[in-house]
Amino acid sequence: MKTAIVTAVRGRASHLRRQLEGLDRSDIRADRHVVVAVDDDHALGTVCGRDDRTLGVPLRTGSARIPMAEARNLGARVAIDDGAELLVFLDVDCIPAPDMLTHYLTAARDPAHADALLCGPVTYLPPPAPDGYDVDRLSTLADPHPARPAPAAGVIEAGAEYELFWSLSFAVTTSVWERIGGFCTDYTGYGGEDTDYAQRAAAASVGLRWVGGAHAFHQFHPISDPPVEHLRDIVTNAVTFHRRWGWWPMRGWLDAFEERGLISRDGHGTPRIRPEVVDLGSV
Repeated sequence: MKTAIVTAVRGRASHLRRQLEGLDRSDIRADRHVVVAVDDDHALGTVCGRDDRTLGVPLRTGSARIPMAEARNLGARVAIDDGAELLVFLDVDCIPAPDMLTHYLTAARDPAHADALLCGPVTYLPPPAPDGYDVDRLSTLADPHPARPAPAAGVIEAGAEYELFWSLSFAVTTSVWERIGGFCTDYTGYGGEDTDYAQRAAAASVGLRWVGGAHAFHQFHPISDPPVEHLRDIVTNAVTFHRRWGWWPMRGWLDAFEERGLISRDGHGTPRIRPEVVDLGSV
């Protein structure tokens, strides 16, 4: 089964280098690694000429809001045109475990799971040491995020909680990708597009599987809690999601924004940024 990894990147040079290092240590190599560089010539330079499996694809936007849905769709289209039969989406923040691809491929080859959305466990890493993460030892740090199922390696569990889908590490066959229809490009900036994708999968009667052992390690980067630096994106994308699906995503963040006086909500729950909120660096 010809396999392609799809990664979108903007301005995460060190994260990309560590991901590439992790992929070099995989038990099996993907046939293609499509790196979509969003307004990022440095990332293109990093992958250019690296090897015949790695392909840098530019996406020029000129926008401060990264169009993650558009970037992933572009990467998938390039991979499929290249003959990919299995697409593995891996955010640039993520370093794969050596056997991640092995477990995703095993699930995709199993008729009981091949037509499903395949999701591996994710460990969130602490800040790296001055010389970076020791990629060879990452598997000893495996501590899957407790919010989602994390079966033992070799075990694949069926699920129904599509709201637990995270796009930072997942796999689909190309036929499933076409069936779902890709990511909705109504979303730009931070938040919402992955929850929407899972709802599209559910609407298309695509199953959900938790793939034990298909582990990814999310590299540390600073972020606020709640992520006030993404306030406008989250509010805009939440409204887009509600218009499409009739319920509010990212409720914890919206609640936290309201508690901090950053947004108001009307009787329908529609969030609006308060007019006095100008300088997000001060909140």
